[in-house]
Amino acid sequence: MALNGTNAKEKFKQRLAENVKTLSRKTIETASNEQLYEALVFTIRDLVTDKWIATHDAYNRQDVKIVYYLSMEFLMGRFLGNAIINLSMDAQVREVLAELGIDYNAVEDAERDPGLGNGGLGRLAACFLDSLSTLQLPAYGCGIRYHYGIFEQKIENGFQIEKPDNWLENGDLWGVKRQEYAVEVKFGGNVSAVQKPDGQYAFVQENTQSVRAVPYDYPILGYDTNTVNTLRLWDAEAINKFDLDYFNQGQYQKAVEEQNLARTLSEVLYPADDTMAGKELRLRQQYFFISATLQRIIARFKESHSNFAMLPDKVVLQLNDTHPSVAVPELMRILVDENGVSWDDAWEITRKVCAYTNHTIMSEALEKWPTELFSRVLPRIYMIIEEINRRFCTQLVTWFGNDPEKVRNMAIIADGYVRMAFLAIVGSHSVNGVAALHTEILKSQELRDFYEIYPNKFNNKTNGITQRRWLAHSNPSLARLVTDIIGDGWLKDLGHLENLLPYANDSAFAEKFMQIKHDNKVKLAGRIKYLTGQSVDPHSIFDIQIKRLHEYKRQLMNILHALHLYNTIKTAPWTDVTPRTFIFSAKAAASYRRAKLIIKLINSVADLINNDPAIEGRLKVLFLENYRVSLAEALIPAADVSQQISTTGKEASGTGNMKFMLNGAITLGTMDGANVEIFEEVGPENIVIFGMDLDEVKALYASGMYNPWDVYNLDTNVQHVLTQLINGSLSDNHELFRELYEALLNGYHGSMPDEYFVLKDFAGYANAQEKVGALYRDRAKWAQMAITNTAKSGKFSSDRTIRQYNDEIWKLTEIPIIL
Repeated sequence: MALNGTNAKEKFKQRLAENVKTLSRKTIETASNEQLYEALVFTIRDLVTDKWIATHDAYNRQDVKIVYYLSMEFLMGRFLGNAIINLSMDAQVREVLAELGIDYNAVEDAERDPGLGNGGLGRLAACFLDSLSTLQLPAYGCGIRYHYGIFEQKIENGFQIEKPDNWLENGDLWGVKRQEYAVEVKFGGNVSAVQKPDGQYAFVQENTQSVRAVPYDYPILGYDTNTVNTLRLWDAEAINKFDLDYFNQGQYQKAVEEQNLARTLSEVLYPADDTMAGKELRLRQQYFFISATLQRIIARFKESHSNFAMLPDKVVLQLNDTHPSVAVPELMRILVDENGVSWDDAWEITRKVCAYTNHTIMSEALEKWPTELFSRVLPRIYMIIEEINRRFCTQLVTWFGNDPEKVRNMAIIADGYVRMAFLAIVGSHSVNGVAALHTEILKSQELRDFYEIYPNKFNNKTNGITQRRWLAHSNPSLARLVTDIIGDGWLKDLGHLENLLPYANDSAFAEKFMQIKHDNKVKLAGRIKYLTGQSVDPHSIFDIQIKRLHEYKRQLMNILHALHLYNTIKTAPWTDVTPRTFIFSAKAAASYRRAKLIIKLINSVADLINNDPAIEGRLKVLFLENYRVSLAEALIPAADVSQQISTTGKEASGTGNMKFMLNGAITLGTMDGANVEIFEEVGPENIVIFGMDLDEVKALYASGMYNPWDVYNLDTNVQHVLTQLINGSLSDNHELFRELYEALLNGYHGSMPDEYFVLKDFAGYANAQEKVGALYRDRAKWAQMAITNTAKSGKFSSDRTIRQYNDEIWKLTEIPIIL
């Protein structure tokens, strides 16, 4: 429904008014922003539904091959704005609402972010779904409909406090419950071998705990296409929701016990796993959505086909990290146990269907489960993995001879654990990293043994972001300027941005570009004032680090440097320090004690700096609570500096670096992850790099000779900031930050001292920050760098990434949808 004509606009207004009346018993004039949001969603959904139905009718009619993107996380952000952008109706909807006296931004702000992800993994999945629909490729995203998401972060007295993120509190306006596709998922019990009439044996699960998995479907619109793919999120319900007998006996809790137990599966993303109960719940969650998804996939396949050898021609499962790796044995179970496919045939089918994306370099993050837990919770799946492992180990002996250490290092089950990454590698036909450096590290270090036996499986797919959300939606003023100069082709082919390069030295264009940046900073400053009461100077450098809080991402180095700048100004007030506003936002895992302590440190340093009148506005530190997509959409367009400072060799890719780059921020970073490819695109003159390179980091780890006291003894700046951790400068409790002090200098509870080289790289980082300050003062140079970063960001579109996945792994056919 285009809104270009008067009649179309009036019809849209009429529909909106009718929806307000039907849903809220109000008029447009009396409705709240929340009620207007609800009515607007239903008005937009009316425009989407016909396309959604047509898309899946076409898929069924043409019997197409479909990719199922399996992920524990889908950090979608708000649905409304993205849907309107992809319908190419943004300007028209804003205009219509303005004519009705409605503030579109206020209405959009009424939508809560679904907290269905923790960071880059979930946001990447969301970008990929957007690109799949835009490229007209048949796809489902499959995950869990968490009732409370990751958590809502509150900062109380500087500490992170986790609160339930009740994003469903006001209903689920975008989800469609598909009760007809509900399936049963079984846990526990025992497995028996039963002889069939043909003399063969089949395995049967008995005495199981069962839950019903019910799918909710969410529309994923493509930009400038009629394609609407589906995000399918599974919710858990009890088979028997309510026991009336127990209730009538007065045993009210017992009457709903099954339902309460079932609901725990879909209550929270990543429950704390520092207890065995938490570990078990995570394992159950993973199997729950994988089993439900595969049961539905096979049921759909059987509606049109009887020959399972055709399954790889119709289905591809993309495992987004190790969490969905249980798909390998579950598909084997369904094929062998439920459909009578022979083991050898089922294994060939499974390996052709499954493809695995690795998202981590850190070996400790390669998921593994205690065999006792796994075999108890998923006994039949464990039996299948045992057989996969037995056959794989037999192959290893054939290839390498009697080498017990080699077999032990590569076995799927070893030392009392099931190694899920190894299972995914053995059970898939493709294994990809997510940045060029990451993939090379996998091949040469972490997964070298597997690369040696499966070299053709390994490939790289550098991550990407969708420009529709991260420029068109998040930064509409810059999007309009870009379109005015080079046209709107960049919305579907981000490579068009390279046409901006000739304007990098055009003073008139640079003035417009930088004015938009300043306006975004002013807008963010207003939001910060509203949220925190703190005033910030839009003329200062907005230096931003927003990402999951983890030690290897080195938020600790960032805040120690801010403290160092404070010390410099206090001891030498005449020092020429370019004014800076350091902005942090991050969530730490609920059970990650040290990461939560770093959040407290950031807030303590902020209290020290922000309340010292001697600083005269030259320095400000802010921690914005409850990091989420909508907050990132406000921060990224206003950033001058993008902090991407992970220890080299630890970050797989990163996508925040790409979002900042697209919006004209300058990367301050190490040669890690996708920073390497950003460096290659923009050139050394348009990025600020510091720190050890990969070879230096590897050598230092391997030598075992690194002693952070050597750095401490020679660097008075390091001495000063570390002493402040324990001398009462930051807290009346001198011991509060003792763990951070010890971890950096001596190691803590068995960890390596300064494990992520915060102190080793500190001087280089401080020098790089000085360079940033000098560059920022040269406004013409800074503008040229910012424009160049935007112009060279074309490579980092998720459209390009998805095309590579499809050309090299999935082999899907583009399906135009005709209405």
